[in-house]
Amino acid sequence: MPRSTRDADVSHDLRQAIHRTGYYPEVVADGVFSAAGGEEVLSYFVHHETTFDHEEVRRHLTALLLTPTRLVIAHTDEHPGDDLLPEPYTSTTTEAVTLTSIRTVVVTRMVANPTAGVAPPAEAVLTIGWGGVGRLDLEPAACSDPGCDADHGYTGTLAGDDYTLRVSAAAEGADAVAGLLGFADALSARTRG
Repeated sequence: MPRSTRDADVSHDLRQAIHRTGYYPEVVADGVFSAAGGEEVLSYFVHHETTFDHEEVRRHLTALLLTPTRLVIAHTDEHPGDDLLPEPYTSTTTEAVTLTSIRTVVVTRMVANPTAGVAPPAEAVLTIGWGGVGRLDLEPAACSDPGCDADHGYTGTLAGDDYTLRVSAAAEGADAVAGLLGFADALSARTRG
């Protein structure tokens, strides 16, 4: 569920979007707005998802917020009771990243049947990197000689991969894909160097 208005506070709309999900709205809103730290919300995207974990169905909600100075990511999960907390509970994790720290905003749009012309994307993936998490993929290095058995060390790729969110029109609807792309546009506009 998206919303973005150029330089206008959309906090009220964000609160309504959270309540529309029906997923512990008071708990989620409390975590989200606490992480916003009183800053106005310029753009947001709310993603409510159901997953299957062995024999259990689990739901979780992610809210992405763009404030004038930060990107805020809030993720709420539900859990069955356990040894420490015998009653079912939720956990909300938030991360706030200064806009000046964001190094990359990668947007991938998948369009079905491109020969038919321009169409709304069927899927979108947003990847945001700020250097907090990196992934190193290594493999043995080789030379072009097929008979060579020398040790050439390793070669690899270091990729920043702090946050990725994928949305599909088939699963979440075309509005969700458009909403994620709208949020990505707003974030990209605010992180220009």
